[in-house]
Amino acid sequence: MAVRYQIGGATSAAISASVEAGIRSGALEPGAVLPAVRALAAGLAVSPATVARAYQELRQRGLVVTAGRNGTRVRPRPPVAARRAALRPAPAPGSRDLSLGQPDLRLLPPLGAHLAVLATEVGPPVGYALTAVLPALAEAARERLTADGVPADEVTVTGGALDGIERLLAAHLRPGDAVAVEDPGWANLLDLVAAAGLRPVGVPVDEDGPTVTGVQDALALGARALVVTSRAQNPTGGAVSAARAAALRELLAGRRDLLLVEDDHAAELAHVPLHPLAGATPTWAFVRSVSKPFGPDLRLAVLTGDEATVARVAGRARVGAGWVSTVLQRLVLSLWRDPATAALVRRAGQDYDRRRDALLVALADRGLTGHGRTGINVWLPVPDETVAVTALRDAGWSVAPGALFRIGAGPAVRITVSTLDDAEIGPLADAIALAVRPTGPAGFTA
Repeated sequence: MAVRYQIGGATSAAISASVEAGIRSGALEPGAVLPAVRALAAGLAVSPATVARAYQELRQRGLVVTAGRNGTRVRPRPPVAARRAALRPAPAPGSRDLSLGQPDLRLLPPLGAHLAVLATEVGPPVGYALTAVLPALAEAARERLTADGVPADEVTVTGGALDGIERLLAAHLRPGDAVAVEDPGWANLLDLVAAAGLRPVGVPVDEDGPTVTGVQDALALGARALVVTSRAQNPTGGAVSAARAAALRELLAGRRDLLLVEDDHAAELAHVPLHPLAGATPTWAFVRSVSKPFGPDLRLAVLTGDEATVARVAGRARVGAGWVSTVLQRLVLSLWRDPATAALVRRAGQDYDRRRDALLVALADRGLTGHGRTGINVWLPVPDETVAVTALRDAGWSVAPGALFRIGAGPAVRITVSTLDDAEIGPLADAIALAVRPTGPAGFTA
């Protein structure tokens, strides 16, 4: 989309501030193309070097991205609060929104009874916490992680998975360092990497996780960190298999220059075995969130890793946020201990598997190959994202454009299946087939 907002400024700082103001106001929407360096320099009567420095600062802060001949654009989700600009196309009135990537709120375990018990058991008010983790929560976390084959001698907690990953990257890397990320991968992580001034290096993924060749290539390009999704990879649904884990462990063994981060965000919802990479490198961390199984509003993740890494994360938290609320920690511990809650989470995971598999079969029946071995999303390659998203929106279905999740991977759309009813799967598959079917004679292979 063309820029109509008037960028101003006589210095690089003033120009970058003007662009940021445009993003905040919504005048510069996500995806907006900024003027070419020389064109803007001529319009502002400044040197091209001044504009180039402004654009460089905006890139380092994750506000814009430069894509060769496609020019400099506002990132799909820039790290600045906009007063009115939408981060993604708003669903059409009355449409089914399958773009959000969140669990079905109807399947989350109820919290009321646990909160009522906590109200009587918490005891008198506490002051500023002296430790980051309640001993009982740490012990329960160790038991759960150890049962899945993750060494958990050192444990801390963070305000969710992304908070933990952000602290890990900040503790080990500096702006400009390269981070190997899955491609396509978690949109929030890609945004975080950009906002931190880090350089993303895309690693192709398949149903068994990051490819060995892709990781090799990222290491050759100087990656200082590698972030891997253990199961229910967002957006493709991949899960690290036993064979892939063995191959990656062999590749990564002894890499003292690499921070290895594993994200097991699906945790109890995933019904495939966990094959962790934990400990393959001297510097590593494993992060498990409670948000997907127990509720997005429960901003807590358990983080384990080597002693120095966990100490850095806990120490940084101590001089910043301080600690994760002990009330929240007690609530999570209560949920973990409740057999009825465990049964509800298990049933939710089964429902997600059934809905996802049914959509994949329906797509296959219509000649389309989607991807979704685990998790709550289906990733469908398409010839043209804009055409597919627009056609589906016109048909009453809102899905997420693949551009939010990819660096160099091909065009696709992400469909969240968590809230799909059985009766909707056939009509949705029909709409998708109509939206992505090319008009040319060659046919389409996803």
